Amino acid sequence: MSDGDYDYLIKFLALGDSGVGKTSFLCQYTDGKFNSKFITTVGIDFREKRVVYKSDGTTGRGQRIHIQLWDTAGQERFRSLTTAFFRDAMGFLLLFDLTNEQSFLNVRNWMSQLQMHAYCENPDIVLCGNKCDLDDERVVKEQEARELADKFGIPYLETSAASGQNVSQAVELLLDLIMKRMERCVDKSWMPQSVVQPNGHTAAEKLTEEAEPNAGKCSC
Repeated sequence: MSDGDYDYLIKFLALGDSGVGKTSFLCQYTDGKFNSKFITTVGIDFREKRVVYKSDGTTGRGQRIHIQLWDTAGQERFRSLTTAFFRDAMGFLLLFDLTNEQSFLNVRNWMSQLQMHAYCENPDIVLCGNKCDLDDERVVKEQEARELADKFGIPYLETSAASGQNVSQAVELLLDLIMKRMERCVDKSWMPQSVVQPNGHTAAEKLTEEAEPNAGKCSC
């Protein structure tokens, strides 16, 4: 796909404590590479990737999606800058480090931040227990993480930015959640203005035009 040749531009934010592997995770997804020598992210950075999305049972070319993946600094001193980007994102990858218990405990704090600053109180989130390749150093049990994800009503995957395990699956799962939310909603007022098409129209406008007149209300 050439520049501008896409149906939707959708922004995802990667969140979590400093050092959990957000930058490496996104690099693995966009470039298929792992670099153990990334320096700590200062402020905000982002990566991009084009994908074709097909919902279950769909035939034809599918929808062309331009994904912007925003990489946020995990340190407290950048928190005000980070939260300023929450409202423009449609989906969130919330990472913690399976070898660092404090990063897991802080997931609750990140969830609170999301509920306060995201575009709605229950945005689409995928919880990722990263560094699952470091089995000998693991301190967070899978059952603990799944119970926490269940408590918040969000999916959970164990990922490895080093090996690539479940990295693409996590992003694809988040995209699927977003696209299904868009498809089932008639009232698009919940959608961030950042969800735009190359012609400058928001995805909300396009989907509102295409929606059936008697379709159900948004469950956002």
